[in-house]
Amino acid sequence: MLNEENSRIERILAIDDNPDNLILLQTFLEVEGYEVELVSDGINGLKQIAQSPPDLILLDVMMPEMDGYEVTRRIRNNPDITYIPILLITAHHDASVVEGLDAGADDFVRKPFDHEELLARVRSMLRLKHSIDEQQKMARQREDFVSRLTHDLRTPLVAADRMLHLFHQETFCAISPDMKQAIFAMIRSNQNLLEMVNNLLEVYRFEAGKKTLQAESCNIRQIIEEVVQELSPLAVEKDLTVNIDSSNLNQQDETAGVVKGDRLELRRVMSNLIGNAIKFTDVGGVNIRICESVKPQGKACLIIEVQDTGYGIAPEDQATIFERFRQGKNKRAGSGLGLHLSSRIIESHKGNIEVFSELGQGSVFTIRVPKQA
Repeated sequence: MLNEENSRIERILAIDDNPDNLILLQTFLEVEGYEVELVSDGINGLKQIAQSPPDLILLDVMMPEMDGYEVTRRIRNNPDITYIPILLITAHHDASVVEGLDAGADDFVRKPFDHEELLARVRSMLRLKHSIDEQQKMARQREDFVSRLTHDLRTPLVAADRMLHLFHQETFCAISPDMKQAIFAMIRSNQNLLEMVNNLLEVYRFEAGKKTLQAESCNIRQIIEEVVQELSPLAVEKDLTVNIDSSNLNQQDETAGVVKGDRLELRRVMSNLIGNAIKFTDVGGVNIRICESVKPQGKACLIIEVQDTGYGIAPEDQATIFERFRQGKNKRAGSGLGLHLSSRIIESHKGNIEVFSELGQGSVFTIRVPKQA
């Protein structure tokens, strides 16, 4: 049958060890305008699917060597095969239907075929295929749009950041203190926007499966010290203390506080959590604790706690704080991407991140990462 959306004849692959069934299926379907390919066993059916994926698979349950259940499982477990609806053909009782659906099939039709029922189920499966294909197409277009947009936005933002710094440093001419203060405010706003663009780009890289982590030995205390030094002007400006406590680490062990992971991404997480702690704290300070524990399975785990004495987070916000674009109710809350990205990074290192907070009492963000991710 002609698919009006792309002017293409829809292809159906029928897999059955009974030649009479194959001829009958071909007759029913070709009359309706479908292109039908016939295969007599599961092994050759899998080869055909890999070489030229059809729009729909009609699959007999009972076949020698490899039955329909196994064929279905192999199709669904193959990451190189995009979604194809599978319509099982069975002459058996409901238990076989249940097993087939559990294996990953989408629907079934019983032998002997009812002509109208068969065609109705085929049309239904093809509509499902078209709907999923369209959703995937839109997702790819959205990812491409966001990727292009963020790349295009970064270029002028980076250029503006460099130029503003040159003005602030009086590279071109002397400027008044008021103008210097105004330029500094512009630098901060520009950097906040650049950070949001970078976070958005990284989130979509993770969601599109295009993010590749570079595994190496990472000294977490060293990373935290670098981040604290970088953010110290913000803490000094607000008269906050920032303490790092690694006293529970074995100082004689060279691997203490070291995990296997992507240094740049782990640094991004530390920068986000410590930066947020400073941002949302006006009085007191930020305490960062690093220690190790051994899980019940005997695997070592590094624990990092970032505790502040800030405003705290409402219970209803804590439940969704790591979701994408979930902003807190605090007026200083950002785009809602930083914590989501941090969560994705920690999950990619096979760890987890949690928050405990009370309004007016501050917050504690706890990260647990296995030493060998």
